Order: sequence, then structure tokens, then C-alpha cells
Amino acid sequence: MSEQTTSTVTTVTGERADLLRVLGKQRNFLRFTTRDLTDEQAGRRTTDSELCLGGLIKHMTHGERSWTEFIQVGPSAMPDFASMTEADFAARADEFRLLPGETLAGVLAEYEEVARRTDALIAELPDLDALQPLPKAPWFADGSWSARQVLLHIIAETAQHSGHADIIREALDGQKTMG
Repeated sequence: MSEQTTSTVTTVTGERADLLRVLGKQRNFLRFTTRDLTDEQAGRRTTDSELCLGGLIKHMTHGERSWTEFIQVGPSAMPDFASMTEADFAARADEFRLLPGETLAGVLAEYEEVARRTDALIAELPDLDALQPLPKAPWFADGSWSARQVLLHIIAETAQHSGHADIIREALDGQKTMG
């Protein structure tokens, strides 16, 4: 499995290169779990969870896109979690499923496009210390996050969901990302 950091952005060094390298590695682990799968397999639940591999890719695409928009425009880029209803949360559940008409190739291509834009943002962002107030949500304390904190959050979420994906893939056909 090869590591991709950036292909369309200027060469970066230091902390930004480290962020790109770690995020790229975690993205590759996540994508690798889908290797050689059909659309049907990518949409199959293999555990008691609602998660499937195609849905995890969709979720990470949505999450990475939302958080990078948050870096640029603040909490208006995020849903108003504090006032969401059960119906709103139920509608968001489709983010975790490969829906009829969606393909693994399609969700992987969208994830790649979001990754490309995130990589460009990391390379070009004027200040990693720039703060944005956190969106209102039951799981966030009041406060602000720097662009750096948001990027570390994206990395952590990608790593966590890569682990979920590895379990789903192993339950699907015995294949493992590592080991």
C-alpha cells in the first residue's frame, strides 16, 4: 500500500508535511479495506452495527468536507446539532449506508476529491492557529478550535473509522488491512 500525501498542491515541509503524511496514511488504511470489493459487498453490514464499508467512506467524505469548511467559515458550515430532531438524525443515517444507485467507485472518487481539497487547504492555509468557535452540539463544550485542532480531529476520526472498517472487512471475507 503506498502513501499519498499530495499530488496537486505545492511542496510543504515541517508540521504541514507531517499532517499531510499522517492523514494520507490513515486515508489509505481506510480505502485499502475496500480493495477488490463489489458494490454489494461494500454495502453489506457484517456486524450488529449499521456500518458498512461504503457507508464509512461516505461518512468520512462528509465529515472531512464539513470540518474543512468549518476551518474556513466557522460553525455555519456545520449542521445545527443542538436543534436537530430525531427525524433529522434518522435522515443523517443514510450517510452511513451505500444507497441504491451509489457505487463504491463513486464514493471513493468523491472521497479522493475531498481529500485533494483538504490537502490543498493544509498546504495553503495562512495560519494553523486560526480559531473558529465550535458549533453548538451536545458533545462539544463551549469553546473554539484552531485549524490545527480540526485537522488533528479529522486524522483521529479517519484512524478510528479505519479500525471500524478493518473489523467490517474481516467479518465480510476474512481480509485484513494489517497483519
